[in-house]
Amino acid sequence: MATDLKRKIEAFSQELSPKLVEIRRHIHRNPELSYREYETMAYISKILSEHHIPYKKGVADTGVVALIEGEPGGKVVAIRADIDALPIEEKNDVSYKSKNPGVMHACGHDLHATVALGAAINLNHFKKSFKGTVKIIFQPGEEKNPGGASLMVKAGVLENPKVDMIFGLHSDSRFQVGEIGYRYGAAMAEPDEIAIKIKGKGGHGAAPHLTVDPVVIAAEVILALQKIASRMIDPTENIVVTIGKIEGGQTTNVIPDEVNMLGTVRTLNPELTPKIPGMIEQILKGITSAYGGDYELNYDFGYPVVMNDDQANDILIEAGKEFLGSENVKEIPMPSMGGEDFSFYLQKVKGTFYRLGTANPEKGTTGYWHSSHYDINEDALPVGAGFMAYLALKALEKL
Repeated sequence: MATDLKRKIEAFSQELSPKLVEIRRHIHRNPELSYREYETMAYISKILSEHHIPYKKGVADTGVVALIEGEPGGKVVAIRADIDALPIEEKNDVSYKSKNPGVMHACGHDLHATVALGAAINLNHFKKSFKGTVKIIFQPGEEKNPGGASLMVKAGVLENPKVDMIFGLHSDSRFQVGEIGYRYGAAMAEPDEIAIKIKGKGGHGAAPHLTVDPVVIAAEVILALQKIASRMIDPTENIVVTIGKIEGGQTTNVIPDEVNMLGTVRTLNPELTPKIPGMIEQILKGITSAYGGDYELNYDFGYPVVMNDDQANDILIEAGKEFLGSENVKEIPMPSMGGEDFSFYLQKVKGTFYRLGTANPEKGTTGYWHSSHYDINEDALPVGAGFMAYLALKALEKL
């Protein structure tokens, strides 16, 4: 790709910086939960309209798909950004703090949407300089099953025109602004969900021998579930079993009839995953029957493993070295046990999921995702927007 186009994209992205900050802060200030992103959809549509970028809204109800057509011919490359927020009360003391009680962009989706909008504006500005088409997918519901990506795929976002390769990004405070992270092969885990009900027999807290105490049974179950990773499977396998919620009882001196638990199971091996429900069932049956109790288990299989494509990674790395410098393109040594529904796109077309650095210790933007204090360094916005546009053009060139 011509060096002068790279420089123009860099310069134009920096010119866009104030607008990108404005966009990101608006989205951050007005977060919406999964599958309820109606105002976010309207705002994204407004920005696209202002820049005369054709789009379709209401895809999978709250999604938006924009289309940038360059010169005739060439391939079709897609870039994707998720737009939903989390049920977290924001504790940051900033001017753009969430206005919606109990809802917050604590995973960087506000940045993802802004970067994709910046890339779209860039590509539209330079559309006479490349051959092919870029599809920009603004996707709802990444944070909640069944995953907005699965719904977008069903809605046909990878067709008409048919996508040849797709790229997605995630903010990452482990990398500095100006850096990207990549990984070949398995990059993120399958995030399954479990719901367990422990059934006992309630009674007086001073007479536990006359009850079947589901609280005590639940405590043993939680500890025993950790033996799946340490004693029931090959220790070289990657697996996490976490109980994130436990609920039972009303007061100090009453043993309840039941305890409910919610949790997650994370795996990287598709052959191991189907065996986990049976292991959990075995533990539940053994412990509850030993104490005269019973149980119910609901196991909900989540998003597939994110499996990055080698060719797409090669293009990502080449584009990164050219646009950001070789020293700023970092390999991620280990897969993440976090889940990501971008995997549904990767089951259909070649692509890769990369990380965009957002850290700046001096500005305090080094926190981990899903925290009530999570924030990003806005210097990453023009870098991310420019690079995503350049990456799309590099892919069109290579394909």
